[in-house]
Amino acid sequence: MRASRKDELIDKALEAFYRDGFHATGMDKLVAETGISKTSMYKYFRTKEDLILATLERRHERLTALLVDGPAARADTPKGQLVASFDALQEWIAGDDFNSCMFIKASSEYQDPSHPIHQAAAAHKRSLTDHLASLARRAGAKEPETLARQLMLLKEGAIVTAHIQGKAFAAPDAKDAARTLINLACPKD
Repeated sequence: MRASRKDELIDKALEAFYRDGFHATGMDKLVAETGISKTSMYKYFRTKEDLILATLERRHERLTALLVDGPAARADTPKGQLVASFDALQEWIAGDDFNSCMFIKASSEYQDPSHPIHQAAAAHKRSLTDHLASLARRAGAKEPETLARQLMLLKEGAIVTAHIQGKAFAAPDAKDAARTLINLACPKD
């Protein structure tokens, strides 16, 4: 089934925003990259910010599939899935299209916490943290929310480190540290 024109616009805009940033990517650049006229763009999205929010939603769906569903397919136990989430992270970082985190970029470019784009970025991070807390709870962690926050710090640090210093060691080092935290917090398998 062929993607709708709106879906094509979202996917192409996502690529441009992810690669070049939100403020640096104007509507004229999007017209050139997508082949979709400004009139058609505004037919689907009233503002550039509405388009950005749609791309963030699409990115959230894709990263959820990778970082939530991926570990579930790799490991049978919640504890194993916590560790496997770093394998999924490594898969993403090692990919040719890795260009840091679109949500970190969004929150940096839209720094006001009340801005809808900043809120969308924060909601994505909360969603991942909540998922890790749920896994930690099911794995028997005494303080699942604390473990989830610690694991998110490792993930975020790995993403930034991979972007700035290179992909080779960031996720594997984060996984080693995560395994230590997970084993301390969830002693039973």
